[in-house]
Amino acid sequence: MTIRDETVPTPASPLRLAEVAARAGVSESTVSRVLRNIGPIAETTRAAVLKAAEELGYVPNRLAGALASTGSALVGVVVPSLDNIVFAEVLRGVTEKLEEAGLQAVIGVTGYDLEREERIVSALLAWRPRGIVIAGIDHTPRVRDLLAANGTAVVEMMDIDGSEPALGRRVGLSHGAAGAAMAAHLVARGHRRFGYVGHDISRDIRARKRLDGFAAELARRGGDLVARQMVPGPSSVSAGRAGLAALLAAQPDLDAVYFSNDDMAVGGYFHCEANGIRMPDDLAIAGFNGLDIGQELPRRLTTVRSPRYRIGQLAAEQILTRQDAAGPASPATIDVGFELIAGETA
Repeated sequence: MTIRDETVPTPASPLRLAEVAARAGVSESTVSRVLRNIGPIAETTRAAVLKAAEELGYVPNRLAGALASTGSALVGVVVPSLDNIVFAEVLRGVTEKLEEAGLQAVIGVTGYDLEREERIVSALLAWRPRGIVIAGIDHTPRVRDLLAANGTAVVEMMDIDGSEPALGRRVGLSHGAAGAAMAAHLVARGHRRFGYVGHDISRDIRARKRLDGFAAELARRGGDLVARQMVPGPSSVSAGRAGLAALLAAQPDLDAVYFSNDDMAVGGYFHCEANGIRMPDDLAIAGFNGLDIGQELPRRLTTVRSPRYRIGQLAAEQILTRQDAAGPASPATIDVGFELIAGETA
């Protein structure tokens, strides 16, 4: 595990009703009535208040003054999916650590949709949570503005590759480096003509980063990424099986195929078994995540294992141990690394 000694952004103070009122040129009580939709309000006044709130990134406090003295026991956790065991393991790490501290996770699922992420983040902030743990580091400008304006502790998890400044702290791994490590491993095993089978990488940004790292390392080492097969919809075993069948029908002379993750790679494994394709003699296959199912196959899947449970634990710890501006500086990015599993399919 690598810890980068960077300065953590100091969270801004939460916006107050008075700031919205000043921007809109009305009283605080008028702002409160507009945001709670109480009583008759002139449409011009309503529009001015809503515009001011939007521009400032103000989110109404649904808990009003109830938590003013005690503080919220809630922590928002935003993940892209619950269908994949990967995020179930991350959530287990987060929730167990929070529960030890008497805090409760409130979970939002984005479906890899950044606009839905905006709505979820806004809804969570309305409850003034102790912090927000959010998967990924790629967000819309609106999400960045909301999180910056409301002074909430933020931890971005799962990923550390990106040029955008951190919203708070980051806990994860380099997906580009993971893809590159697999490319180097497969080339070292003598494979030269590669294919790729993936799901929707326009939405799953971390899968795209792995593919980019894989392709760049192949080019550097003299390998050739001959063909790609993208399957619509989310990743699954059946999608991986269908994807490999389509890829090989179009490009039968490949000697290795890299999959976007282990779900897809296990489907590829089943296609090979059903069609007499020997692994790795006829075709090498490799995935990402290090799921148990891949390691329990008759021939262990070649893959990269990510420490998902540990990422969840560390993300929660960053919320619990956040230092205020007067305290000692803490690392902004924790790189948990990854493990390449050689397996028997490549």
